[in-house]
Amino acid sequence: MRKISLAIFLCHCLITVSAQQPYSKTVNEQITRVENSLSGGLVIDGKMYSLAERMKHYNVAGLSVAVIDNYQVVWAKGYGYADKKEGRKVTANTLFEPGSISKSLNAVGILRLAQAGKLDLYQDINQYLVNWKFPYDTVSHDKKITTAQLLSHTAGLGVHGFPGYHRDSAIASVIDILDGRAPSNTEPVRSYTEPGKEVRYSGGGTLITQQMVTDITQQRYEQYMYEQVLRPLGMTNSSYNQPPSIAQGKNLATGYKSNGDEVPGKYFVYPEKAAAGLWTTPSDICKYLVEIQQAYQGKSSKVLNQEMVKLHVMPYKDDAAMGTFLQDRNGELYFVHSASNEGFTGYFLAGLSNGKGVALFVNSEDGSVLLELLNSIALVYNWAGFEKPEQITTVPVNDTITSKYIGEYIVDGWLSEITKEKDGLYFWTDGLKSKMYFTSSSDFRNLELRGTKTFTFDSTGTVSGYTNTINGRLRATGQRISTLDALNPRPGQSGSLGRHLLETKNYDKAIGFLSKGLTNEPSDSSLVKNLAHSYLFKGDVTKAIELYRQYLKSGQTGSELSKSLKDDFDYFRNAGFDPSAIKKASGILSL
Repeated sequence: MRKISLAIFLCHCLITVSAQQPYSKTVNEQITRVENSLSGGLVIDGKMYSLAERMKHYNVAGLSVAVIDNYQVVWAKGYGYADKKEGRKVTANTLFEPGSISKSLNAVGILRLAQAGKLDLYQDINQYLVNWKFPYDTVSHDKKITTAQLLSHTAGLGVHGFPGYHRDSAIASVIDILDGRAPSNTEPVRSYTEPGKEVRYSGGGTLITQQMVTDITQQRYEQYMYEQVLRPLGMTNSSYNQPPSIAQGKNLATGYKSNGDEVPGKYFVYPEKAAAGLWTTPSDICKYLVEIQQAYQGKSSKVLNQEMVKLHVMPYKDDAAMGTFLQDRNGELYFVHSASNEGFTGYFLAGLSNGKGVALFVNSEDGSVLLELLNSIALVYNWAGFEKPEQITTVPVNDTITSKYIGEYIVDGWLSEITKEKDGLYFWTDGLKSKMYFTSSSDFRNLELRGTKTFTFDSTGTVSGYTNTINGRLRATGQRISTLDALNPRPGQSGSLGRHLLETKNYDKAIGFLSKGLTNEPSDSSLVKNLAHSYLFKGDVTKAIELYRQYLKSGQTGSELSKSLKDDFDYFRNAGFDPSAIKKASGILSL
């Protein structure tokens, strides 16, 4: 009875839209078209999907979107639930914690300091750091790091992103994080390669700019950002407070895992505020986007003048600008940034000269629906540079043929799996499961993935692999996996497929891929943990306990590892795995 009630509730939540601001008849018609024109760039047998259908497909609890047309926010709307347990709906004012979009507003704050003459973007950052100095070493080849390089991810630094902290755990200080000192949960921010050599995305570099702000202004980071950036832009619902204030509490979205489970504590805390700590709404982000569009043309300067805005949106190296990335869509230029935190995903895109734009957030770790919604908005509003969705017609393929395709594959280092379900074959890769639509007996397409995949055969007619062709160009050729001996996947791929096989209860194969992963990546403790799970549910408790103990003695603090293990056990228990095995392992490990 409980499961049936939950299913009814979730179905209801996906088609329920919160009370919204009234719009004109024309705008409401545009909204309706947007909500019913999702296709992922591919229209299969003439069918387009509704937003509700795609949210349900991706198991997304709530979504919020705001749309810019002719340099104005023309509509903003929330869908689904901010918190499923509370029954609290998403509105246009619901606050999300989408992650790296924080970097874009942070860059505006840094450029404002440069505009005021308080720092030189092209001088050594240690001139402006007081309470912490960057420790140069031989990796940087005697080249100094500049603020411009930090903002454009060209400083050659490590630490790509930050995992965040459970709300009830010890929260590291900025300086502890920069030095990788407990309770920090990331490595020290240090040189990976010499500055200026390449674009290498680094949240660690952004964190250095946070320290620079506090050292230069002698203000709390969140105070400076609100007074000098957010408030002047009209982003009064937004804040860099970490954790968020009590006053914000009733308006916060709860984060959810891709499987629909609530993030422990509802959301994580990010002391790395500049890199991941902004709580905001799509409407507020669109205020920033419109101001940047106007300032780029010299028509406004609420925060930055035209010169500084050009640094913010035009590439410093490759496609990376100081705080955004530039997309060239068939000659039309857009500045963009994507984002993800624990339980949240976000994206914004705005034209440099066409007055178009959008900001979209979900309280889910799977943001695939955002790109489908983006394409729908671009279609309805006829955005330049966006291609119309491709139309394909499927053909029936009998089970005798399709059964030959089932198995595991490796293509350009990426692992994938093909399985059969009631409604056909499904293709899984890197955490994404997508239905296969056949356009011939050996060619198939996926709604969520680009390209036409074509199965290949050896001289005996046995399936040997598949190719992937995108826009008429052969992009990759892969092989079917028959043995793990010579398998050489990309880093993280063995763990990703191994965890998937574990979650689908294919324990023997999970053990094989996870063991192979450990051979190639012996320092990855998550491989040990998932290997232990696989042995546990296979029934080999002795081997599982041996591996669990090995995991609990690995790199991180014991409390963090124990908590991670408990969270996994909760997940498996809720997912219908053997509760007696979980109870037995928990007892032996004293969890």
